[in-house]
Amino acid sequence: MIFTEERKLQNIHKGANLLITFLVSTSILACFYIPGVLGFSGLPGFNEAKPFWITSGIIIYLIELIIFWDGMIRIYLTSTQLRIKLRVLGLIFGMILPINIIILIFMIIRVRQEYTFETAKLKLNEERKDQQICKTKYPLLLIHGVFFRDFRYFNYWGRIPGELKKNGAVIYYGNQQSAESVVKSGKTIAKKIKEICEKEGCEKVNIIGHSKGGLDARWAISKEGMAPYVASLTTINTPHRGCLFAEYLLSKIPAKRQNQIASVYNEILTKIGDSDPDFLTSVNDLTAESMKKFNEEVPDSPLVYYQSVGSKMNKKQGGKFPLRYSYNLVKQYDGNNDGLVGQDSCPWGQKFQFLTTKHGRGISHADMIDLYKENLKEFDVREFYVQLVKDLKDRGF
Repeated sequence: MIFTEERKLQNIHKGANLLITFLVSTSILACFYIPGVLGFSGLPGFNEAKPFWITSGIIIYLIELIIFWDGMIRIYLTSTQLRIKLRVLGLIFGMILPINIIILIFMIIRVRQEYTFETAKLKLNEERKDQQICKTKYPLLLIHGVFFRDFRYFNYWGRIPGELKKNGAVIYYGNQQSAESVVKSGKTIAKKIKEICEKEGCEKVNIIGHSKGGLDARWAISKEGMAPYVASLTTINTPHRGCLFAEYLLSKIPAKRQNQIASVYNEILTKIGDSDPDFLTSVNDLTAESMKKFNEEVPDSPLVYYQSVGSKMNKKQGGKFPLRYSYNLVKQYDGNNDGLVGQDSCPWGQKFQFLTTKHGRGISHADMIDLYKENLKEFDVREFYVQLVKDLKDRGF
């Protein structure tokens, strides 16, 4: 079932209100109806009225059941912030008091927050719709990182492209393989740039590359002759100076074992669309030693505006699998990090923005591309990209 954004918000709001009604009404019934019935049960004439109390009780129960399931179905179908964990807990403990009440309260709080947040965003986009603040002179090319692909029904960039399009952006994707060398990916990106320029009738593109995607773009610009066709390159959490932890792991794992692991991953990556995946080369390209050589051989072009963004998690619980498990290892070798890339590895170009939160989890490698479509209290990733692209437009790109 597909909902428009307005319809979705209406369902979230109505669902939350129905569940609040259910909680309040059942609490009142528990406090007054049941004790009342028990109190009347010893009075003369109660037995004659007993069928009435039973019938009314059944009717009330059915009404409460309808209110509850109407509310639950609405929020389960439309909420994106009702995470899998909360949904599963709701199903497991749905009949166990008082745990089910506590979970239900958390659900209501979560979806009400979502409604407030998304309503404000909807209003903001409506107010600035005519301004087209993301309608850049040149189209955007979004380039994904390693071990992911651009899928039609699963967008690597989460809700970001949709938000940019609402504000006027024209967007294309890299469509390179998920696991191959920077060199091969760079060649693919170069072809994509030419295709975009021919299709749009434009002279250049603006590239936004996440993680390894930023390196693929740098190669395409400097080594594949794409500098005249690129107005700007913005790298997001890209390991420009490599990852020491990756180098450490490769040094500790025997070559035979590395090949076994690579074989398994290559088989998986083939199934998701890669024609010739190369797991080991992809990993080796991201080591500190490889990136030192890369930076010496791949100079920036004076024709292109380079800028970069980095972020960090404040604690390992700030990331989901597998970032919460890699965080401490990366921190041991690369210092403050986003779960994969060290803070000091991210800066590149004329401008660098470093992002985190003052409290709580911080901002992970995955948060920077809205991979989990999660609203963070101190960081609105969609609005960050809107302002990022607006800045490119203001610079004449």
